Amino acid sequence: MLQKPHCYLHLRLLFQIITTVPLLYGCKEFKKNNSCPLSHIDVVTKWADMTLFITKNTPANTPTYSSRALAYIGVTMYESVVNSAKEYNSLVKQLSGLDSLSKPDIGKKYNWLISLNASQALMIKSLYSHTAPENLEKVDSLEKSILLSLSASSNQETVERSLNYGKQIAKEIYEWSVKDGGHKGYLQNFTLQFIPQHKPGNWKPSLYSQVAGHLPLHPYWGNNRNFLQADRDMAIPNKMPYDTNNHSAYFQGFQYVYDLNKNLSQSQKEVAMWWNDDPSETFTPPGHSYNMGTIVIKKVQPSLIKCAETYAKIGLSVADAFINCWRIKYHYSTERPSTFINNHIDPYWESFWPDPPFPSFPSGHAFQAGATAEVLTKMFGLNFKFSDSCHAGRQDDKVRKVKYKSRNYNSFWEAAEETAQSRLCGGIHTKEDNEIGLALGKQLGVNVSKLKWTK
Repeated sequence: MLQKPHCYLHLRLLFQIITTVPLLYGCKEFKKNNSCPLSHIDVVTKWADMTLFITKNTPANTPTYSSRALAYIGVTMYESVVNSAKEYNSLVKQLSGLDSLSKPDIGKKYNWLISLNASQALMIKSLYSHTAPENLEKVDSLEKSILLSLSASSNQETVERSLNYGKQIAKEIYEWSVKDGGHKGYLQNFTLQFIPQHKPGNWKPSLYSQVAGHLPLHPYWGNNRNFLQADRDMAIPNKMPYDTNNHSAYFQGFQYVYDLNKNLSQSQKEVAMWWNDDPSETFTPPGHSYNMGTIVIKKVQPSLIKCAETYAKIGLSVADAFINCWRIKYHYSTERPSTFINNHIDPYWESFWPDPPFPSFPSGHAFQAGATAEVLTKMFGLNFKFSDSCHAGRQDDKVRKVKYKSRNYNSFWEAAEETAQSRLCGGIHTKEDNEIGLALGKQLGVNVSKLKWTK
């Protein structure tokens, strides 16, 4: 048998290397030169990451405003691609005030990732027009780089049609957003107009607070338009009556917080710090929930429409959770543990974490975490193991002697319950605040899941 010449073998080996490199390295180097198109997982998670970057790095950052923004950004992502999947429904007529949206031209071809790309860029810039110019430039840069990668697989006519459709969807959803009561809410985070009642058991600002001023955050946020009518119809829950008798359930609730905080373990301190999500330093509690969607998507690698559905459901859940939670908070205007404990248990006690500038009952952390856990469990199952590394590597808190290390969970509800527990460990909520918050969050998550997402 004739042997093949060495030059042939060398050429064959070279060909194998050339064709194997993109597979080994996931096209990372090739993406830089735009010769390897981005996957839909790349595109959706890059935009989720950008959303949270802008959330974190924009002045006047609050959990209330960010929850609202995440809903509109998530819904925009969903509506920009929903017509790519015949089995899925638009949210038009299902969400309060969303009466119509433009539809794609029948029989025309669309590159749906280009539509999504354009819609995300425009919606983020519309909702966060007050962010720093260099942040807006980052949004533009991401949009252009993704468009450059995606355009290679479509002709110019399809590219333009897809781009314009995404922009039109974002424009129409933004026009819908301006009438919800929270438009440009960052311009008046705190107000002198709200005068809290001075009754026993009522909230008052703490000297040990997250903000220097002593005004309440967004006292009228609960009047905003809910995304779901079913969420607007949720009843105000009963609240345990004020009682200073040391044998009463009310008193014992604060006694529990006091005893726990006096003997926090290192593990409990780490829980408190992982979920504090201080708006002045992080992408806020609802941002933490939105990031959970990215964790799931990177692990499961679902279809494009499933990715968009995930972000839309989380966005709707956290937004309506904060509207409902704020409605209840300012209905009761309940005191924080620090107020009751200083007045009736220990005048020198300080909570592990400083008080937020709003009433206590129910816990907003627990409310939005419960809603998120419910929708993700419905989508991806009860026993879903994942690792949360969103704060890993963050600078150590030397005052509280806490390092930020990744945390592992066996389910979404395990993470939600730990989120609620973190407020107890922080000394800023009672068990009642957390239990009611989680229960209401679950109910709200059920409402979001019951929308007619599919035909």
